[in-house]
Amino acid sequence: MSKTSQISGFYNLTPEERLRILKEFASLTDEEVNILRSTGPLDINLANRMIENVIGVMPVTLGIATNFLINGKEYLIPMAIEEPSVVAAASNAAKMAREKGGFTTSSTQPVMIGQIQILKVPDPHRARMSLLSAKDEILQKANEQDPILVSKGGGAKDVRCKVLNTIVGSMVILELLVDCRDAMGANAVNTMAEAVAPIVERISGGKVCLRIISNLATERLARARATFSKAALGGEEVVEGIINAYAFALADPYRCATHNKGIMNGITAVVLATGNDTRAVEAGAHSYAALHGGYRPLTTWEKNHDGDLVGTIEVPMAVGLIGGATATHPVAKIAIKILGVKSASELAQVIAAVGLAQNLAALKALATEGIQRGHMTLHARNIALMAGATGEMVDRIADIMVKERRVRMDRAKELLEKLMRGQ
Repeated sequence: MSKTSQISGFYNLTPEERLRILKEFASLTDEEVNILRSTGPLDINLANRMIENVIGVMPVTLGIATNFLINGKEYLIPMAIEEPSVVAAASNAAKMAREKGGFTTSSTQPVMIGQIQILKVPDPHRARMSLLSAKDEILQKANEQDPILVSKGGGAKDVRCKVLNTIVGSMVILELLVDCRDAMGANAVNTMAEAVAPIVERISGGKVCLRIISNLATERLARARATFSKAALGGEEVVEGIINAYAFALADPYRCATHNKGIMNGITAVVLATGNDTRAVEAGAHSYAALHGGYRPLTTWEKNHDGDLVGTIEVPMAVGLIGGATATHPVAKIAIKILGVKSASELAQVIAAVGLAQNLAALKALATEGIQRGHMTLHARNIALMAGATGEMVDRIADIMVKERRVRMDRAKELLEKLMRGQ
């Protein structure tokens, strides 16, 4: 029997029942299931080797988004996030996308940019031309730093150079374009930038200062596209409402910030679950949104000739499968196994699809019942827990508060007292 991510009633199952399904879908071992079952899988000694001054770990809830069909392949998507309704919203959007074939994705080569800042250059524009002419020498020196990367088809591939006029005068910026293959690439790129600095100083006649990767990964883009039928969305009015919401974000940066935040709810959750650098991806995405003047949505939404909704996303996606927490964190390694991705480019495309799904879900909620209704039940459960409820009392108190539309701490405590008195 072929695998499918379309699992009816997944949200109604117990965690143990979900784990049994996940074990079969991703061929997890008993040990891997036990790691997921545990609330503290990261050994303190391993954590102590990951960052400095370790005193413990901060667990984040890990969920599975279902229904994702991407380029004809079934995916269950691990998402690490504390915000209610995000995982459910992504799953629901992915289910609607299946009707029209799911998500179609693509990506550019996994090329990162390393920047070398050169100061006190006597003739900046002449230095720029000289550095470009020395491209072969610079690339050779850079690639000597990582022969393994080069042997896998990666390595420094090109050189760019520009002159910037700044508040402290002119400076020359040399950029190394490095194909990082299945790594995020920060260590490789920074090492290469350090190595070519003496050559750059000799040729330019200036002094090298910063040698650092850029997180605005414009050469490493992931793209996704999906069509959502007007029937699945709830009719023509909903399609128009979503397009109007997109137009609002396109015209107003205050709305656009929240529009893009909703996209990043999905993207960051998968990036975190797989042990990748959430800050790098977030910085790259928001910088890309502002790249061409103003601050713009990372997605586009339009209506096709059938009246269905078509969404696209294009976003920098500096993620990897090797190195960092991806290779050391036990849950991150299991998340990669659940996804079944075979390359960093495939992972980037999956993440882009999740971002598009998350945006669709948010816009649909805004255009119909409003965003708060979807959050209400899970928010009510959190309030009940904070009030001291346990077990079945959590759901009973949450249900009452939602029906009353009074999701407040004082009401939760009042209901808890009544239930404990048997009233």
